[in-house]
Amino acid sequence: MTDGITMLVVETHNWGKTAKFLQRLGFGLDFETDHNSGQLSGGDGPPIFVVEVPAGQEPKTAVVVAVPEDSVDPELDVIAPFEDTHYGTREMTVRDPDGRTWVLRAAS
Repeated sequence: MTDGITMLVVETHNWGKTAKFLQRLGFGLDFETDHNSGQLSGGDGPPIFVVEVPAGQEPKTAVVVAVPEDSVDPELDVIAPFEDTHYGTREMTVRDPDGRTWVLRAAS
């Protein structure tokens, strides 16, 4: 059983422009890092974490869903199994039937 969507991750080629765009939509800046990324929130929905990627890399968007690690259906198309991240969570990546990727974050 899922604990719901915990965050959206949006990659961009320009952190500043994307942050200003989201702020114009009504999102508030929660924090900004020193490496062109940060988190914005608005309303009751999940936060949006925006991260700048190099110009040659295609920007992607990821939906992060919290699930108990031991409840993941073995029939899922796993791209990357659960592993520890550098920011203190455990995450895996799966592909849906249309080829989109989803990030599953181990629920605590």
